[in-house]
Amino acid sequence: MTNDPDPMTETAERQGADRHDLFSIADLAREFQISTRTIRFYESKGLLQPDRVGATRVFRRRDRARLILILRGKRLGFSLRDISEYLSLYDADRSRTAQVQLLLDKVDQRLDQLESQKQDLETTISELGEIRALAAQRLHAEAP
Repeated sequence: MTNDPDPMTETAERQGADRHDLFSIADLAREFQISTRTIRFYESKGLLQPDRVGATRVFRRRDRARLILILRGKRLGFSLRDISEYLSLYDADRSRTAQVQLLLDKVDQRLDQLESQKQDLETTISELGEIRALAAQRLHAEAP
């Protein structure tokens, strides 16, 4: 997961440069091949916090980086609660120790879950193979 610079500690010069790094909701939707509705959903859950210019959402690089983490977390099978908890630690712990420990714990849990699912799939595939073989054998035996 990425480590985007914290905007609270950026210098005024850096903040001025960031004005050139603005994204509309359509820009992000197009870039990540997701719907604007998906982005609005993540916003409603507090995962993204765009600025507003009138009724228009204006996303900054930080929002874009958070969206990358959200989408990656979802792709890896983490819940929105897990992702939210991880993202909330970014501002809460400057050393990132708690964030990295949480990540390690969640990754270990997810790996355990996937290993269990993998074993279940292997068992199911084996059983289906046996059933298929028996069914094919029966059809062959009954053929004229």
